[in-house]
Amino acid sequence: MSARIPWVEKYRPKRIADVAGNDKAKKAFIAWLNSWVRGRPSKKAALLYGPPGTGKTSIAHAAAIEYNLDLVEANASDVRTSQALRTKIFRAASEQSLFGKRGRLILLDEIDGISPREDRGGLEVVKGLINISRHPVVLTANNPWDPRLRSLRELCEMIEFRKLGKRDIIRVLKSICEKEGIECPYEVLDYIARRAKGDLRAAINDLQSIAEGKTRITLHDLEILGYRAEQADMFTIVRYILTARTPLQARGVLSYPSLDYEMLIQWLNENIPYQYSPSLVAIADAYDALSRADVFLGRMKRRQQWSLLTYVLDLITVGVASAREKPPFKFVKYSFPQKLRILAATKYKREAAQRVLKQIAKNTHMSTRKVRLELLPFLKIIDESNPEMMRKILKSLDISKKSFEAILS
Repeated sequence: MSARIPWVEKYRPKRIADVAGNDKAKKAFIAWLNSWVRGRPSKKAALLYGPPGTGKTSIAHAAAIEYNLDLVEANASDVRTSQALRTKIFRAASEQSLFGKRGRLILLDEIDGISPREDRGGLEVVKGLINISRHPVVLTANNPWDPRLRSLRELCEMIEFRKLGKRDIIRVLKSICEKEGIECPYEVLDYIARRAKGDLRAAINDLQSIAEGKTRITLHDLEILGYRAEQADMFTIVRYILTARTPLQARGVLSYPSLDYEMLIQWLNENIPYQYSPSLVAIADAYDALSRADVFLGRMKRRQQWSLLTYVLDLITVGVASAREKPPFKFVKYSFPQKLRILAATKYKREAAQRVLKQIAKNTHMSTRKVRLELLPFLKIIDESNPEMMRKILKSLDISKKSFEAILS
C-alpha cells in the first residue's frame, strides 16, 4: 500500500509566484535572494516571520526548485540539541553544493522556539551559522520580537508574512479539488477558508480530512471537522482521540494548530488505561499502536526520514482510537504524564550531573556515554574503597567532591 501523502506536501508550490498571497513579502524575498545570486547579499540571512500557514516554509522550498539550489532543511531547536545535525548543517553552509546544483539554501524553521534566556548557546549556534555560511540562510518564526533576539534580527533581512485572505485560500482549495477530481461546492470551500482564519495549511488539512478518497463532498461532510479552538489544550485532544467513534474523527485532531505530537504520545501513554479500562484487549491494542509510533519516530529522527511522520501521526490517532473491545464512553479524569513531571522535578539535578560528565569526558578524552558506562563504575569503587585516592583523582579532573556526588545519586 502506498504511503498517504499530506496534501500540504503534495501541492506545495514549485515556483515562488505560485505561493499564495503576500505579494509584497515575495518581492522582498526575491530581491534578497537575487542579491545572493549577484554575489553581493544585502544580509546573509532572511528572517521570514508571521502566523502559521502563510507560506514562509513553502517559499523557501519553491525558491530552491526555481533557483536550482540544494535545500538543506532543519528545525532550529534540533540543530541546537543535536551535535550530529549541527555538524551536518555547518558543513552544508561552508561547502560547495554537489550534483550540478547552483548552490545551497539553508532553511532553519521555528527560530523563535529557541529561548534566548534559557538557551543562549542555541542562539549563538544560529548566529555562527549565518556568519560562516557561503550560501543563503532562511529562518522562519511566528513571532521573532523577543528583545533578546535583537542581535539575531540585526543579521537578517526581515520579511513579514501576513494572514492570507479568504479569496487566496479558496483559490488554492479549488485548485486542489480540480487536481484530485473532486466536485466541491463553493459553500464548502468558503466555510473551510473562513474557519482557517488566514492559515492555508490548516485549510488544506481540513479539506483533505473530509475529501480524500471521495469524488464529491457536500455541506454534510463538514460535520466531521467539529469545532477547532485557536489552541486546544492537551486534555481535550487526548479525550477526542480516546473517545472517537470513527478513525476519521480521531485523525481530526491533526488539524489543531501547533500540535506537539511527541507531547501527545506522552499524554496518551499516561491516560490510555483510565479511558479503556477494564478492557485489557483495548489497552493492549492502544499501547501496541503507540509503541509502533515510537519506533517510527525514533527511526525518523535518526535517519532524517521525515516521510515516516505520516505513519507516526496515523498510529497515535487512528491506531490508538481503533483498539478492539473499547468499553462504552465514560467520563474519566486524565492525568498529567508522570514522566514529564519527574523530568521537570529533576531537571536541575540532571543538568548538574551532565556538566560533571562533560568535564570528566573533556579531561579523559572520552565521550560522556563512555564515561557513564565504562569509567564511572570504577570511580564509584575507588570512592568507596580509597577516599584519599579519589580526592586526588577529582583534583586532577578539576571536579569538586560535591559535584561528583551529583552523578552518584
